[in-house]
Amino acid sequence: MTSKDYLSQEEIDALLKQANHDTPSEPTVDDYLTALEQDALGEIGNITFGSAATALSTLLNKKVDITTPKVSIITRSKFETEFPKPHVAIHVQYVDGFEGMNSLVIKTRDAQVIADLMLGGEGNPEDEELNEIHISAVQEAMNQMMGSSATSMSTIFNRFVNISPPGIDILNMSNGNGVSSLPPDETLIKVSFRLIIGDLIDSTIMQLLTVKFSKDMVDSLINGSSADSSQNEVAATATPVAPAQPVYESPTYSSPPPMQQQAHYNVPVERPYNEPQHYGGMQGRSLNIQPVQFSNLGAPGFANVDDNNLNLLMDIPLKVTVELGRTQKQIKDILELSQGSIIELDKLAGEPVDILVNNKLIAKGEVVVIDENFGVRVTDIVSQWDRIQKLQ
Repeated sequence: MTSKDYLSQEEIDALLKQANHDTPSEPTVDDYLTALEQDALGEIGNITFGSAATALSTLLNKKVDITTPKVSIITRSKFETEFPKPHVAIHVQYVDGFEGMNSLVIKTRDAQVIADLMLGGEGNPEDEELNEIHISAVQEAMNQMMGSSATSMSTIFNRFVNISPPGIDILNMSNGNGVSSLPPDETLIKVSFRLIIGDLIDSTIMQLLTVKFSKDMVDSLINGSSADSSQNEVAATATPVAPAQPVYESPTYSSPPPMQQQAHYNVPVERPYNEPQHYGGMQGRSLNIQPVQFSNLGAPGFANVDDNNLNLLMDIPLKVTVELGRTQKQIKDILELSQGSIIELDKLAGEPVDILVNNKLIAKGEVVVIDENFGVRVTDIVSQWDRIQKLQ
């Protein structure tokens, strides 16, 4: 065998290159989104689904945990592999703020557990097909989650974001049901979360977005924030500086939502998406906080009273009670009472009765009869100091 019977190294490299060229490689998320876009999209999903998980926790009265999202892609040809069993697909359309569709896909068993909890069950439903009541319960749960998510998006993007009522379908790839409700694009961005609800659910919930919609959100987040910062810098430069004047108004402090404090969008954040985050309870709101204003104190005591302020209280009705006396009885003695029974009180005959205002002793008096009606004549007024001590 001569050297002509062997392939040279150049020929071997050419054959390998041709083989690699003939075998197309599988597309990855890097082919559609840059690393910065992937990180920003993950941050958006992290905040919006954190708010959605809080709403679900309040709705189900269960602790809801989600992990930070994982961004990948899925093609329509891979739907049957990705969803071999029937799933529940929920889709909403953005009507204000953005143009696009947001689809959520969860396992049928997870939907059954959520529906059972909403209907007052223990979260252990029988393994059967979802009926109309269960579908309505899941739809309401997703409506609360997506509504809370839209509210978070309004805060993130500083614009009004509104969605249509969610639609729900059973996604069954064996017969093609529900596929038409998903975005029609061939390649979709998949944002996956690990969803944990108490000890009942430990599963995955997936968000499917079109590539265009994903890029629009990321572009609005990054470039929108940069544009706002540039405008603020220009405005600050162009505004003339006025002489300082003393200001005596109380300052107003505005606290941003807790979820927004954790996010940084203008620069890529290098961090692993592997730590679980816990959500539960009510979501924080922005509050306008002002320092309390105390009025100047006058002389010691309670002699300095503003007559105008006191007049505002003159028409308030108070409950006046005249107490003849009291006693204590055991339950068996109360049960033995009958008509004609006599109850002995702790007051002696002829002793002044107590006059109470809103159950507070203010005076003593004696019982009189006025035109066949009982009355009380005030004989003694409790001193101001004693009244203050009783109020305490």
